[in-house]
Amino acid sequence: MRAALVFTGGAGGEVTNEKAIVVGAGIVGLALARALALRGHEVTVLERHQRAVGASLRNFGSVWPIGVADHVYERALRSRSIWLELLRAMRIWHEPCGSLHVARAGDEMAVLEAYVGRNRGARPCRMMSAAAALARVPALNPAGLHGGLLCEDEVLLDPREALRALPACLAERHGVQFRWGTAVNAVDSGVAHAGRERFQAERIYICGGADFEWLYPEVCAAAPLTRCKLQMMRLTPEVPGFRLGCSLAAGLSLVHYASFAALPEVRLLRARLQREHAPLLEAGIHMLVTQNGQGELAIGDSHAYGQTLDPFDECAINEKILGYTRQVLNLPPARLTQTWHGIYAKLTDGGTEFVRSAAPGVTLVNGLGGLGMTLAFGLAEELVEDRYRPCG
Repeated sequence: MRAALVFTGGAGGEVTNEKAIVVGAGIVGLALARALALRGHEVTVLERHQRAVGASLRNFGSVWPIGVADHVYERALRSRSIWLELLRAMRIWHEPCGSLHVARAGDEMAVLEAYVGRNRGARPCRMMSAAAALARVPALNPAGLHGGLLCEDEVLLDPREALRALPACLAERHGVQFRWGTAVNAVDSGVAHAGRERFQAERIYICGGADFEWLYPEVCAAAPLTRCKLQMMRLTPEVPGFRLGCSLAAGLSLVHYASFAALPEVRLLRARLQREHAPLLEAGIHMLVTQNGQGELAIGDSHAYGQTLDPFDECAINEKILGYTRQVLNLPPARLTQTWHGIYAKLTDGGTEFVRSAAPGVTLVNGLGGLGMTLAFGLAEELVEDRYRPCG
């Protein structure tokens, strides 16, 4: 039964007092919980672990609109706006510092110039000379530096801190209930089963992340879903006060992100990188460096795809990542404090999200790839407000 209520917070859409269940407390599940609660739903999040421990925790901590395709750019900006609102409310460190894509060859500059030309007036980005790039990030290696692309959209946060604080924020501000350590083993229309417990709701969203076969395996088996494993590391600089100044990417990133893929200039760049950096491309490596409020550097990453992935991390991959990073950046003396891998669900058909109705009132939401932090909040609002339209 729907109630006619006046809604005064967030985007438009009819407001209801229906019950809603979200299965999974990663960033997609938390984004849906927020969007549902803002529109008057009584929301319960069921999470089998005692806290979030998946890919939402194991990333660079970057809201990264520069990496998204044009058709989801507005979604990324909406997510960015929501992140900033929540981070301020939670009083958590964050930095809207933007990003710098560094060019160390003429073909990389050509891709960046084409990107700026295509997005003039649409995205806040501009070219920088080598001198300007060095002024922005003094730690860059000046040898071979051609210039760079500066974008103002990107925001840094610490995912470990944010994912720890966000459930409490949603509970306090919006009345979202969390049931930690509650493993859902079956879902039917209107009910989620967790052992002997039954949770009833008019709407159920399943956000299983890398465990996408967990519920409704037959739906996921027919979908173009695979898994991606990435390796990352964290370094603590031993130089007091060392700051990058913004997120840093380089040439390998230009053949990785969908926002650059449509540019004709990328084809020539890819061919040259294949000749000069074949082992890096084979391991799916592209360099991204971010820095959190404590000064720690997150550096990565690699990409391995498959339904079943090797549980062991390869030191050789981390060495390749660091080797390429040192070509771009004069890393200060630093301690290697953490290494890890994350695994997320990714679509193999180039799609940006996997949304399926598995049964009346039951929706699977997954497959945002490595851009969950960037797209989840905007996607959640579209879904809850019935504004979502799949592309392609």
